[in-house]
Order: sequence, then structure tokens, then C-alpha cells
Amino acid sequence: MAPDDLPVKVRVEGAIRRSPLAKDAVLSLGSFLRAADPAAMLRRRVKVKGGRLFVGRESFGMPGRVLVVGGGKAGARMALGLEGLLGDRITAGIVNVPDGPWREGRRVRLNPARHPVPDGRGVEGVKSMLRLVGRPDPDDLVICLISGGGSSLMPMPAAGVGLSDKREVTELLLKSGADIQETNAVRKHISGIKGGRLAQRLYPATVVSLIISDVVGDRLDTVASGPTVPDGSTLSDVAAVFDRYSLWEKVPASVRKLVLGGSGGETPKPGAEFFGRVHNFLLGGNAEACSAAAKTLKRRGYDALVLSTQMKGEARLVGSALGRSLKSRTGRPAALVAGGETTVKVRGRGTGGRNQELALAAAIALQGTDGAVLASMGSDGIDGPTDAAGALVDGGTVARGRRRGMDAVASLDDNDSHAFFKRVGGLILTGPTGTNVNDVVVALTRPPSARLRRGAPPTVRRA
Repeated sequence: MAPDDLPVKVRVEGAIRRSPLAKDAVLSLGSFLRAADPAAMLRRRVKVKGGRLFVGRESFGMPGRVLVVGGGKAGARMALGLEGLLGDRITAGIVNVPDGPWREGRRVRLNPARHPVPDGRGVEGVKSMLRLVGRPDPDDLVICLISGGGSSLMPMPAAGVGLSDKREVTELLLKSGADIQETNAVRKHISGIKGGRLAQRLYPATVVSLIISDVVGDRLDTVASGPTVPDGSTLSDVAAVFDRYSLWEKVPASVRKLVLGGSGGETPKPGAEFFGRVHNFLLGGNAEACSAAAKTLKRRGYDALVLSTQMKGEARLVGSALGRSLKSRTGRPAALVAGGETTVKVRGRGTGGRNQELALAAAIALQGTDGAVLASMGSDGIDGPTDAAGALVDGGTVARGRRRGMDAVASLDDNDSHAFFKRVGGLILTGPTGTNVNDVVVALTRPPSARLRRGAPPTVRRA
């Protein structure tokens, strides 16, 4: 069996996994991942008939070369799905993907690169894409596979900015608490291909971008920093980010010079001629995956509600609010599902991720509450610099930690949620999932009647 055919299993560490509520939470997380599978998304929306490529209601001829480029955490699964549709019609392709057990295609080469801080492998992958395209022809069809994580996985620093400068800026933004729109406004302007600049390089070929969103609100100019989408942000917005998070004196001199240098460093805006040959399509995102999770819980007997797919803000504050809300709903079998992406402002020296931090804050709010669990998970299977996707907590999590010598509040203050859950239990583990559609939170209260059939934890099989 090829590595890409191996099942992705959602599992939870520790005794908490044996509770009926925890089992139902795991079932719903499995449904979320199945709905977020990139190859399945692509097959649902992209067809080939009579020698033409159909995306939704639009179709495209393929008289010349058919080239595939792109990058992101969902890139391997997207490439596999596209090869299944187009086969030998694809002339060649290169897609930058994170390190992982991905199956190589026949026509599209996968180039591993680093995330979230870019590396030289990513730069070489982008250069290989541009060499592959060469001098584009109007008969060429270039299919761009774009997904979350592409900002880091497809690095190509702007003129005068070095890769080390780009890495330094990325690390500063990650630690500052800046949200994805703010972060990507900066990354677009210090890139040679983001913010619509890849579209400019591909002109006059026909460009079809197939996009899986990992951003709140599904703004296509923000997913992977919008390499084929006109940029709505400006150098003034970048300067405002540096002001807001006190970064002017911390960013490299080359970046300060670019931002202060005027319109010469501005990204392409709507109305540019080359965008007339670009077609951007959203294949899917967080909303449909959250809906699938809620449907599973409804079938399990819960009064399930998708609370929001616009969740954002500081992880500990969101977790605390969700924990308090859950605590007030413990009278009936109820379920809340929320999607989005929170942020973490690093104050301490510990290790964790936004989902583990959110879950720990929720556990503090829930302590002493019976009949409630909350799970928070990153769809890519990687939460911060850890091997966990997130964490699952209940009203007894804080007390279990205390018995093991762990102080939940102190761990949260030190941004050390991973060490807490490693000792106490509750880590959600999936390994790399091959998708990226933001995070999901599932919160359950009081299990339904025991007469309902309870299934085993799900196996998510790669299609």
C-alpha cells in the first residue's frame, strides 16, 4: 500500500478518550476531515468532458501545454485528484508541499518545503515552476493548485529581500499575534510571486486557479497570499501592521526599505490586463467541513448547531468564552461546532499551539462541570511546533492536572499547553492530514440516550 493510501485516524491520548462524549466528538472530527479531503473536493467540482476542462459552469479548452504549478498543505492531495481526472493530458507539473508521506504522481512532481517558516527548498521549487512555464503561450493552460500554507511553502523573496529576511519577518509575525490577513498583507509585499504577481508572470497563458481556503471568510486574495488574485492590500497596510505590533525596529533593513520605498514595491491591483486571463475558483473550505461535523452529531442525537465559521481572536479568550457557554448548556444533549482560526500571542517559554491553548483555556472555564467536553483541532493535523492536532478537555481536566502536579493556569500563562496535555492526557493526534481548512471546535454536553448505537472512532481513508 502506498503511503498516500494509508488511513488517517483521529485518536485521543489518555483516559478521557473512553467517555461517550469524547467518542462522539472524535466521530464528528472524522466527519470534518472527510468533508475537507482535497481530492474529494476537486472531484466534486472539476470534470473533464470532450477534451475540455469544466470547473463549475465554466469550461476551458486545452489546445496547448497543460501545466500544473502551485503549493500548500493540501497540494499533494489536490495534485493526486487532478491527475486522476486529466491523466496524460497534463504535460508536466511541480507543486510545493510540506514534508510528508505523499504519493508521487506520474505527471506532477511534489517538491517538499518547510512550513511555517520558509526554506531554500521552497525557493528552488518556485524557480523550477517558473522554468517549467518558461515563456508562456496564449494556447497554454496553467492550472494553479493553491491552498493554505502556500505563503510559506512557495517563497520567492522580492528583489532586494533575502530569504533570511523573509524568514525573520515570518517569525516576528507568528509571535506578534497578527491575524492571517495582516500577516499575508506583509508577505505579499515582500514576495516576487504573491499578491497577484504569479498571474503576471504567467501571462498570456490561460490560468485556472483551484483554491482550497484556510482563511476566515474565504478571501481568495488571502489564501496563500493570493498569488493569482488582485491584491486589495497596500504598502500603507503593511506599515500599519508594523505600527500595530511594534515591529519597525525588529524587521530587517531590506524590508523597511521596501515598505518605505513607495509605489515601486506595490502589488498588482484589480484591472490589470493580465488578470483578464485568470480564473480563480474556490473548491471548498471550513464551512462545508463544519456542516459535516454537525450532521454527524445530529445523527447521534444531539441538538447540533454550527455556531460560526468566522471564529478568530486570541485563542485563550475564545476558549474561555466557549467553555463558559458550554457550561451553561449542560441540561440536554447539545452540540456546538465552530470553525475559523485563532491566534496566540507568545508571552511565555512553553510549547503549544492555538488549538491546545484554546482547549486549555476552555478546561479552566469548565472545571468542575459534569457532562461536557470540548475538542479543538487543526485540520492539517499540526498544531504549532508539536506533533498534536489539538486537544480534548472536560470538566475534570484541570483536576487531573493538579493530581499530576500540573497547574493549568500557570501552563496557559507560559504558553505551555502541550506539556500540560502530554502529562495529563487529551492530546488529539492525526499526523499530517493532507488538507488545510482552518480549525474546528466541537463542544458537547450530556450524551444522548444509551439506546443510540455508538460507533468506533472513525477511519478517514484517503480517496
